[in-house]
Amino acid sequence: MFRSRTSVLPATSILALLATPLALHAEDERNESWRLFVADHTQPIVRAIDLGTDKEIGRFDLKGYAALSLSDTGRTVFAIQGDQNIVNVIDTGIALSDHGEHRDIAVGDTKLLSAAIAGEKPGHVVTHGDLVAVFYDRGGKADLVAESGLLEGRVDPKAFDTTAAHHGVAVPMGPHILVSVPDTTATVKAGELPPRLGLRVLDETGRQVGDVAPCTGLHGEATSGRLVAFGCAEGVLIARPGGMDGPKLDMVAYGEDLPAGKVSTLLGGTSMQFFLGNYGEDKVVLIEPEAETPYRLIELPLRRIDFALDPAHPRNAYILTEDGTLHLLDVIDGAITLSAPVTEPYSKDGHWRDARPRLAVAGDHIAITDPRHSLVRMIDAKTLKEVRTIPVEGQPFAVVAAGGSGATH
Repeated sequence: MFRSRTSVLPATSILALLATPLALHAEDERNESWRLFVADHTQPIVRAIDLGTDKEIGRFDLKGYAALSLSDTGRTVFAIQGDQNIVNVIDTGIALSDHGEHRDIAVGDTKLLSAAIAGEKPGHVVTHGDLVAVFYDRGGKADLVAESGLLEGRVDPKAFDTTAAHHGVAVPMGPHILVSVPDTTATVKAGELPPRLGLRVLDETGRQVGDVAPCTGLHGEATSGRLVAFGCAEGVLIARPGGMDGPKLDMVAYGEDLPAGKVSTLLGGTSMQFFLGNYGEDKVVLIEPEAETPYRLIELPLRRIDFALDPAHPRNAYILTEDGTLHLLDVIDGAITLSAPVTEPYSKDGHWRDARPRLAVAGDHIAITDPRHSLVRMIDAKTLKEVRTIPVEGQPFAVVAAGGSGATH
């Protein structure tokens, strides 16, 4: 549990690695660099923006509309184009490396890598360390590739069978891989995909280890510490390390204290082991799998548009509601402590792919895309006040932030 007011450990996420000045040699300099990668809502374009100058430092023309996913290391951004059967990979140009008592940072050019990952309707891309799992909704398989290979121009995919085509997910976990399981007995309409009924563990040869763990309607995945969580109709399924026998899967049931609903989107804490999930459209839930009471429900004033965790300030979460208000959620106290208007209202009614704001945390600021006004709004994380805006051509939509600080030699 983390509800006491004990001191919080420093964040270990790549996005919050801070070098200790006293540990640096006199000739070393401390440098901080952040970049935003912004996908347009309607055009097949991803733009890179340097937050030191607020200038566009890269424009990458793709084949189709892209969802964005940042790797664990922060070295690469995956531009997932499901309708075009391809995942392009962008080198962020920022590399952080561990040197014991401090971190080094190297900053170079951002570029579109020659290595691209191809398959039938790629959906979720999940990274754990150097391993990247790409799940294909229509291909009946998931590919495992190495980020280090992609940076060198190689894909070298290793395929894992996913039983049948479905909208699912694959997650690397040590020498094993966790893969969603479709309900092949369900009756579906022509062209539709079957629902998910559970999760199974595969070893490195693709052999199933143990039984399928029930997880009806599996959707949403996140990692916190050594745990991986999945949203289900019955509760949140937790995968724990299990050594050579493979990860152990346990369901944390919702219980009678929670109203009807379920988790379908998850974020994982970095320096504290917890998860933040949605619970319907107007609630979020803090999940501590090892606690006596694992769920804490927080009701929102209106429906949620997007939410994000702050790796540099691990007790902070930010939630944008459809009235254009940004809320600061203290995950230790389980309460909203500050709210401020940041955009015009964006209703959740309409198509799920309609252009609405998205959040990314970059150091001491929150970047919020505002597609209606062709802006990225930079918000101070302490006050939730806007400090500046960055004009972005078109309709800026999906956004991720890569960067951090460290020593340069």
